[in-house]
Amino acid sequence: MTDRPQVVIVGAGFGGLEVVKALRKAPVDILVLDRQNHHCFQPLLYQVATAALSPADIAWPIRHILRGQTNATVLMSEVRGIDAEKKILRTSTGDVRYDTLVLATGATHSYFGHEDWAQFAPGLKQIEDATRIRRSVLIAFERAELQHNPTDLERLLTFIIVGGGATGVEMAGAVAEVARQTLAMDFRRIDPRSARIVLIEAGPRLLPAFPQDMSDYVRRSLERMGVEVKLSTMVTKCDAQGVDTQGGRIDAGTIVWAAGVVASPAAQWLGADHDRAGRIKVNDDLTVPGHPDVFAIGDTATLSGQQVPGIAPAAKQMGRYVGRLIAARIAGQSAPKPFRYHHLGDLATIGRRSAVVRLGRFELRGFLGWLFWSVVHIYFLIGLRNRFLVAFTWLWDYLTFQRGARLITNAPRDL
Repeated sequence: MTDRPQVVIVGAGFGGLEVVKALRKAPVDILVLDRQNHHCFQPLLYQVATAALSPADIAWPIRHILRGQTNATVLMSEVRGIDAEKKILRTSTGDVRYDTLVLATGATHSYFGHEDWAQFAPGLKQIEDATRIRRSVLIAFERAELQHNPTDLERLLTFIIVGGGATGVEMAGAVAEVARQTLAMDFRRIDPRSARIVLIEAGPRLLPAFPQDMSDYVRRSLERMGVEVKLSTMVTKCDAQGVDTQGGRIDAGTIVWAAGVVASPAAQWLGADHDRAGRIKVNDDLTVPGHPDVFAIGDTATLSGQQVPGIAPAAKQMGRYVGRLIAARIAGQSAPKPFRYHHLGDLATIGRRSAVVRLGRFELRGFLGWLFWSVVHIYFLIGLRNRFLVAFTWLWDYLTFQRGARLITNAPRDL
């Protein structure tokens, strides 16, 4: 502790790290709090969940990322509450004083009031989620190999993905590739290519952020891969044996939830006004109303009059803005103009050879879209080692149709 201003950043995701980097030359002491010791590149979590990459390929220790920034300290701790009047953060490891607080706590899965569904249909937000889903997918095939009952065999080889956004589309395409290509020759009693992959979307089309023609292209591409796409279909019940929908019952051995998100409880910590998803309604400079020294960014915040999607580029833009604003305040300079989000584009991959890309009027689809998607994701990975490993892994997988991370960890004794 010094006499310099204390900036506390809760969350070392995309937005939180951008705040830290923007303050690297500022005369402040930065304290970064996160309940994990690593930063995870969430856009590629689905590849861990489908055995294409290992967790270490897309996650890095926070301390290592910030090792060269001497004004930043990292603590592994979990926030329990905020005393805004005293400027104190209540954490699992004790109280922390702050002069400026940045809440970059992200979001988690939303089951729309059915939280009990989480035990049957895990979402995909953390490394633990990805390894759990990977285990579930691989064990389903192993159990099917042991099965003699046709009904149980059909259920085990049915995989349901709920939600037709980017995560759902990418998961459905990746699971189809695992079944149709990666595992096609690995079993003797079953044919993995007979697996049924069902993508369920409550809305009228997939990827609503894209134009209609690109959404239609994605649907057709998935169907060519053998994925059943059910649009305008609401899930009404979820249990260990499958899901109930408006169109009837679907029994399944594995269910993945990609249908919605809800913000962290940061709004509750402050007693701040929030939207239906729990995101704090912030001012145009990303401060929390009534708390000029508290900022909320990324999935934790919502701006009136601006549509800011819950994606990494948006969180990074917010983080850079807040870092510069804090630095300007400390230097006694005028504050920057109100935050304006600049949408850079939308990307989604459908499989190993196809993706859709939309950057303003510029559009790509198919193999060229997949190449562009691959280059962009490799570029934004942290560290030369990880970029090289992921690039090599993708090239090897593309040439051999293999996935090198097909490990089942913590398998149940009865399989």
